[in-house]
Amino acid sequence: MDSGNLSQTLLAVLAFVAVVAALPWLVRRMQQRQAMARGGDVSTRVLSAVAVGAHQRVVTVEVGEGAHKTRLVLGVTAQQINCLHVLDAHAAAAVPTAAAAADVATFSQAMATAKTGAADKIPHVE
Repeated sequence: MDSGNLSQTLLAVLAFVAVVAALPWLVRRMQQRQAMARGGDVSTRVLSAVAVGAHQRVVTVEVGEGAHKTRLVLGVTAQQINCLHVLDAHAAAAVPTAAAAADVATFSQAMATAKTGAADKIPHVE
């Protein structure tokens, strides 16, 4: 093999490696441009995430755009995602009522009791 063929082959291999290395960057760039073409507004947003165990989280996500926004409360584990509750974004922004505050207090008490291992002493709301 002469040095001309060797340098041509080496140049082709380097060009191929450069294209493969640049591919993820190009894909991200194209996705950003498509998002900007749709109006630039991200239609999915994580509002909060709370760890409730080693691999479990409760995540609040806002999806949709404009007047069609919805908030989802999701239970996320390593194996699956469950929708725990669906809220209208306008209703979620409203001032909590006394009944909602009582529900939060009962839930907080139940979580504290469950953490201590006395799950059979959880108060039941009727």
